[in-house]
Amino acid sequence: MQQLWAPWRISYIVNNKEDGCIFCNRQHHGDDSERLVLHRGKRTIVMLNKYPYNNGHLMVATKRHVGFLEDLKPEEMNDLMAAIQRSVVLLRKVLSPHGFNIGVNLGKVAGAGVEDHLHFHIVPRWEGDTNYMPVLADTRVIPEHLAETYKRLSQVFKDF
Repeated sequence: MQQLWAPWRISYIVNNKEDGCIFCNRQHHGDDSERLVLHRGKRTIVMLNKYPYNNGHLMVATKRHVGFLEDLKPEEMNDLMAAIQRSVVLLRKVLSPHGFNIGVNLGKVAGAGVEDHLHFHIVPRWEGDTNYMPVLADTRVIPEHLAETYKRLSQVFKDF
């Protein structure tokens, strides 16, 4: 049996989980690189996923703590879609993915980890990024450290 060392995962396993909503907590200014915040707009926030499916996995959330699409005001929906669109453009510019998975998980049974604050996932995809590791070993290999991905993306998100 082969082993894949992923020492950065231990902090997720042993550390206390964050109190409160991760999206509401990041609306207030702090160390953006530590909090993985790339952009704060009038009605939206864009951040890297701390536990990504792939390099550059972003989460785009409304600033208002709302859990359902039908509860969004028209201007929030417009800003949310514009933030998703702009994020895709910037991800294409920096990471050159071949495609994207973009989606929202509504409710716990649908896979929502934060079920009461609406957010979309943007997952860059590259041809060949699904290989034997997730299929046979139930392990995904992320080829770049999260801090390096943040550093590269934060440069272009400054002009969001």
